[in-house]
Amino acid sequence: MPNETQISGLQGRMKRKPAKVLAVCSGKGGVGKTNVATNLAVALGGRGRNTCLLDADMSLANVDVLLGLQPLFNLSHVVSGEADLPSTILGGPNGIRIVPASSGSFSMTDLPVAAQVGIIQAFSALSNQPEILIVDTAAGISPKVARFVQAAQHPVVVVHDEPASLTDAYALIKVFSQNYGITHFQVVSNKTRNAAEGKHLFRKLSRVTDHYLDVVLRHAGDIPEDRYLKKAVQEQRAVVEAYPRSGSGQAFQALAAVIDALPIAREASGGIEFFFERLLMADSNRRGKVA
Repeated sequence: MPNETQISGLQGRMKRKPAKVLAVCSGKGGVGKTNVATNLAVALGGRGRNTCLLDADMSLANVDVLLGLQPLFNLSHVVSGEADLPSTILGGPNGIRIVPASSGSFSMTDLPVAAQVGIIQAFSALSNQPEILIVDTAAGISPKVARFVQAAQHPVVVVHDEPASLTDAYALIKVFSQNYGITHFQVVSNKTRNAAEGKHLFRKLSRVTDHYLDVVLRHAGDIPEDRYLKKAVQEQRAVVEAYPRSGSGQAFQALAAVIDALPIAREASGGIEFFFERLLMADSNRRGKVA
């Protein structure tokens, strides 16, 4: 039977408002995935949402670089016991919080069970639980990326108008749907010349998925590549904060409105620790099948 501490912890989690979790992913690198994840987070923060951005690209962590931040600690230090989770969290524009990743071999799903539990408890213990968690995954279709997407409520696929990007985006959707049971995807067309190009890009992708796959795609938004977006990147700032009236800045604000309106999964409860529980549960199930 559960003890009083466990009962108290369960009751506390049940009272918490559910968190909306999005995983931003792409079939290939170079399509602006991290820029989309970062500016989306900042735009949601501007809408008054308590937003947390988790850099889950464990090989090429660069959210902090994009915003000109210099973290002293990251999740690997939490695992090793060198720092607690609040010490790793960086403050960003519009009040968002950023959890930096470790560039290298560190991977949450490769940790021992005790360390995995420690990560869950660390996020569960945050006194200020976010309303929205945005996970910036690594590019590609590796099992590690897929498990992050599987644990989230809303996958957001970033595509660019070039053959390799479309081909790889289709491959990502195919693998994630057929191997991991993910059937609904939000699609963001990025680096476009105009809105018409973004819609055309989405139609090209959806025509193929409608014909060959049993999935549902939604065009969540179109982000034009203007000089202000490039300037913001050079300045290591979010364009939403630096140039909010620019075409790209307004496009990210429109995207944030769409994402803000997405529902929270019915089974979600407690707080963002449930995302990590689902992440690690998916990994355990995979290992069980392999064994």
